[in-house]
Amino acid sequence: MPRGRYSLHDPHDGTPLGEERFQCAPGPSGWRYVSRTFTPAGSPAGALDLTLDRLGRPIRLELRAGGWRVRGAALDGVTWVRMAEDTGERAQEGNAPARAFTGASPAFLVATARLLRLTDTAPGRGTRVRLVDFAPGTLAARARDETWALTATEVHAAGDGEGTLTVDAYQVDDMETGERHTVHLAGDVVLAAPGVELEELDTPPTDFRTAE
Repeated sequence: MPRGRYSLHDPHDGTPLGEERFQCAPGPSGWRYVSRTFTPAGSPAGALDLTLDRLGRPIRLELRAGGWRVRGAALDGVTWVRMAEDTGERAQEGNAPARAFTGASPAFLVATARLLRLTDTAPGRGTRVRLVDFAPGTLAARARDETWALTATEVHAAGDGEGTLTVDAYQVDDMETGERHTVHLAGDVVLAAPGVELEELDTPPTDFRTAE
């Protein structure tokens, strides 16, 4: 069960945005990730509880930030409800013909890679996916398209000298802005991505190739 800490910063100017403390693990339904986020000053800023099924589809999402709470799942595309965090008031339902959710948490990078399963295809082949993105702070939702391509897979010796670590590099293109960036994943842990740095990891990542 990987447990660790990511530091978060603005991918454009490097401004620190805080940190995310997480744990994740495969389970009977597929994969679950839970985390809490904190401001640079250490104050609580939000939380995430995400469960995927064995095909990588979001079967349960609960996201909290900025006084808002979102609950969602893959249903008729994806469906969600956004409401006031403490009272449940001002509830608004949403639905979009998308395949999954995304947002500020590194968990969504793992989830999208898990959904697309590009490690089962030839490297370099791009796949377009529509996602519902929840904005940091307000959790306002909008649908957007990304293209993901697996560009490289490398096997490294594990840091403890025992076993190996398989690292996949993905090229991700935002179809709305034209921005392109690279994401490095080792199983269910983000090693590096724009705005994300892995600072601590207590146990090795789960290798989905061998976990199934």
